[in-house]
Amino acid sequence: MESASQGLLSDAMTDVPVESAASARPSAPEGLTLAEEEELRSELAKVEEEIGTLRQVLAAKERHCGELKRKLGLTPLDGLKQNLSKSWHDVQVSNAYVKTSEKLGEWNDKVTQSDLYLSASSTLEDWNEKLTQSEAYKKTQETLSQAGQKTSAALSNVGSVISRKLGDMSSYSIRHSISMPAMRNSATFKSFEDRVGTIKSRVVGSRENSTDGLHSPSGAGEKPPQDNSPF
Repeated sequence: MESASQGLLSDAMTDVPVESAASARPSAPEGLTLAEEEELRSELAKVEEEIGTLRQVLAAKERHCGELKRKLGLTPLDGLKQNLSKSWHDVQVSNAYVKTSEKLGEWNDKVTQSDLYLSASSTLEDWNEKLTQSEAYKKTQETLSQAGQKTSAALSNVGSVISRKLGDMSSYSIRHSISMPAMRNSATFKSFEDRVGTIKSRVVGSRENSTDGLHSPSGAGEKPPQDNSPF
């Protein structure tokens, strides 16, 4: 049974047509011969190979450019600025920009030379002259000028007062520091110290006499003598 089935399978396989590589390739476009098609395919393969080579060269050049910028200290921001400057320069020298600038200049000349513009300018000049010559404008200007002068004078006075006060305080401190030793060495200050010492000694002596009278039997009923002598 198995041998019979294998024989039928082999017979069926021999009946299936086998496509060759030539038959699997898509048919050539109309108007091209096989030789032309082969030539075009060979040229396409060469171009694709050149494109790959150029991509590798470009990548190597970009890496080298990045290394040079890094060594020079150039940042991506510097490159962006250079690109923007170059782009703006390209825009300025472009035909569209030049034509637009010329058109704007022509429109400006037409507007400034028009009767409406001249009339409006003269009207504004008349209003400005009338305003500057009016009494209200002059009074306002004088008031502002006087207010500015008063403010400046007040600030100057305040500064003078503060400076004078600081000077008085510093001179008083200097005089006080200088006069204290001289005052202590004066005759008046020494006389005052002597009087204070005399009063102190008398007070201490009277206290000692009263204490002795209280402890002694003979002076139990006697009154302590009064010292009516002046200080």
